[in-house]
Amino acid sequence: MQRSLYAVGAAVILGGATLAAPASAAEAPTTASLSVLHGVPDLTVDVYVNGALTLDDFAPGELAGPLELPAGNYQLAVTASDAPDASAAVIGPVDVTLAAGGNYTATANLDAGGNPTANFFTNDVSAVEAGKSRLTVRHVAAAPAVDVLAGGAAVVQNLSNPAEATLTTDAGTVSAAVAATGTTEPVIGPADLNLAEGTSTIVYAWGSLEAGNLALATQVIEGLHSAPGAVPGGQSGLAAEDDNAAALGLGAFLVVLLGGAVAASRRRAVRS
Repeated sequence: MQRSLYAVGAAVILGGATLAAPASAAEAPTTASLSVLHGVPDLTVDVYVNGALTLDDFAPGELAGPLELPAGNYQLAVTASDAPDASAAVIGPVDVTLAAGGNYTATANLDAGGNPTANFFTNDVSAVEAGKSRLTVRHVAAAPAVDVLAGGAAVVQNLSNPAEATLTTDAGTVSAAVAATGTTEPVIGPADLNLAEGTSTIVYAWGSLEAGNLALATQVIEGLHSAPGAVPGGQSGLAAEDDNAAALGLGAFLVVLLGGAVAASRRRAVRS
């Protein structure tokens, strides 16, 4: 569930106003996309970005974003819910760098020993072949190394916290489960994953094995088709090859009207 964006959102809106002049679709990006996953069980938190309250009453299993932020350096801090400021963080502060055009996910989660921590992942938003889908699995749970099973067979082996593994597969529905390494008895799932063509599906194993609350969260990044006319960028976007000046003028007009469309594109988080 996407939360209110408060001060960071306001800064992005104000920053976007300076970009309202006509621009070519080929212009280099100046912003980055950041999503935040809450993977610490039984703890509702607030998230601060550069000292500003950005996510309020953030519940376990929720994925917020994407936030569209100007490229640069940021400090992320997670506090207890309704903390007056970021001075008493329970996780962090963590310094991250967002590159222009980059797509990232920050996670508040448990390490392998069950201690609250944070991780920062760069999401692969390169194009996928026609008919294919990208699947990434990230281990952010208080649990030993695991295997990821698809149709009962291990497709990812010996994945430990906080590692990730990525594979490209045919688009379609896959029954996935997580089991202790070398076994086939699920500790999470099985759950059906709809791997749509031209998307990147990122599955997070989070929670605690000892506490019995292991779960899956799913993030989907769309618009990665390699077919003509598609724009790989992590979010749905607008770009075209203009054959003449009139088409270029129309494209610039649409960019001005729809400049906020990137921030409105969606990712979904599914709690198992």
